[in-house]
Amino acid sequence: MMEKLIFGRYIPGDSLIHRLDPRAKLVGAIWFIIIIFMANNWLTYLVLALFVLTAIKLSEISPKFFINGVKPLIWLILFTVILQILFTSGQTIWFRLGPIVISQEGILNGVFIFMRFVLIIFMSTILTLTTMPLSLTDAIEYLLRPLDAVKVPVHEIALMLSIALRFVPTLMDETEKIMNAQRARGIDFGEGSIYQQMKAIVPLLIPLFVSSFNRAEELATAMEARGYKGGEGRTKYRQLNWHNRDTAVMVAFGLLSVALFVLRV
Repeated sequence: MMEKLIFGRYIPGDSLIHRLDPRAKLVGAIWFIIIIFMANNWLTYLVLALFVLTAIKLSEISPKFFINGVKPLIWLILFTVILQILFTSGQTIWFRLGPIVISQEGILNGVFIFMRFVLIIFMSTILTLTTMPLSLTDAIEYLLRPLDAVKVPVHEIALMLSIALRFVPTLMDETEKIMNAQRARGIDFGEGSIYQQMKAIVPLLIPLFVSSFNRAEELATAMEARGYKGGEGRTKYRQLNWHNRDTAVMVAFGLLSVALFVLRV
């Protein structure tokens, strides 16, 4: 299952990326997702790709993990790219059939959309593979702390997001086990008409929902048994410490933003 879904998993390590403050990694990932929309030509996407590849190299994690992270979403990405190609008008028309127009500009935009999706997935995967779920929770809570002034339950929101993120690979593992059990009973997923495929999913969804509710109940019982009463008055065992390397990462993202602004067409 690791090969089918990487997002949400943590791989222990001692690389530079692993040692970064989780706040720096979270802010950097959000920053990257925002500035990637500044890219609008080959040179800007090349700079972004080199930046992400450098981050992957510094994480000391095999590139196959990142490729496997893209695989579950490849059909959604390709569907979006095809729509972009078919319904984007341009000056250089290569093919036209009614409302469907294939132009040089549409193909170029499709390629850029594909690169944008892949780079965002890679950067998000770097964040989750190199950051422990508890550290990510602390980072989210710290960044949302100003909302405490308006009585927003910041700690509970951060905990909820972290649990949801952590349970993505767990639920996918459960899905794989249920699918294997259904295959042993003669159900063939991915074969036949769309109606038949949708009908085959029903025996998969019911046990998956039951398993999800059971895990949620077990987690709630475990938290209650450990005396969890919310974030008020709680102290932290792990303290977040900002270092010079974290400042250097923020500077790197700032320079990347400047480079994209300068190289834009």
